[in-house]
Amino acid sequence: MSSKVIVTIFGASGDLAKRKLYPSLFRLYKSGNLSENFAVIGTARRPWSKEYFESVVVESILDLADSTEQAQEFASHFYYQSHDVNDTEHYIALRQLQAELNEKYQAEHNKLFFLSMAPQFFGTIAKHLKSENIVDGKGFERLIVEKPFGTDYETASKLNEELLAAFDEEQIYRIDHYLGKEMIQSIFAVRFANMIFENVWNREHIDNVQITFAERLGVEERGGYYDQSGALRDMVQNHTLQLLSLLAMDKPASFTKDEIRAEKIKVFKNLYHPTEEELKEQFIRGQYRSGKIDGMKYISYRSEPNVNPESTTETFASGAFFVD
Repeated sequence: MSSKVIVTIFGASGDLAKRKLYPSLFRLYKSGNLSENFAVIGTARRPWSKEYFESVVVESILDLADSTEQAQEFASHFYYQSHDVNDTEHYIALRQLQAELNEKYQAEHNKLFFLSMAPQFFGTIAKHLKSENIVDGKGFERLIVEKPFGTDYETASKLNEELLAAFDEEQIYRIDHYLGKEMIQSIFAVRFANMIFENVWNREHIDNVQITFAERLGVEERGGYYDQSGALRDMVQNHTLQLLSLLAMDKPASFTKDEIRAEKIKVFKNLYHPTEEELKEQFIRGQYRSGKIDGMKYISYRSEPNVNPESTTETFASGAFFVD
């Protein structure tokens, strides 16, 4: 992919953008993989100015920068547009801003769209990007969507149909950012390039594998999203199952994306489907209360902003999967 590009982030004021996306883009910039010929358009409902948006970006990357000046120079490439994803006029304004920045930064019409929003907005955004000619076939065009991808099989299938109405399959990247972590990416090397582990990594030698995702943070600013999702959809359905597949899959014929995907699918197809009664025995759900961790006080989940004070949404989930 060319380093000349206009990146548009839908949900630019959110937690994922500040904790993950801006630092990741800065690492690309700092390593030279993102040239001077780039700009980032952030969109969200909040009425931010460009100056305030830059300050948010600087704050999120300052500990990675060699100097404040370097962080500010990077942030100068960021532009903000207050945006209602259902308003056609806002997409017309976005197209105009895209055109201006493409000319200013000589980005050769290359466009990357990152949807850091709730999945119910994915289809609406993709449709407008196509209908308002923001996706125009000039340069390379990529759409990146984060989890959760729908709430069940039916909504995920519908999302696929909506995205494919605006983008080709090869242009769509459905990602799980957990798979980019260094240790996760090292699993293949540990399993298949180490004779000690490769020879004993099987059911004859391993009784069970325990996967633990432990976090110190509460939901912070994600209360509205999290109360509709919960730990099962936020962590288990995606991160946990992806890691499970990497740990349980057979060695692929080759380490191409298609061969790896095929082996992972075999794992999912061989997961035991418990009955409703068995689920009650095999899974536990919980919710955090107020308390202290390392001397720091934390409020209860139900006291978090934008969370229903009578919520039964789980913030803790523990259970057992069985691979036949």
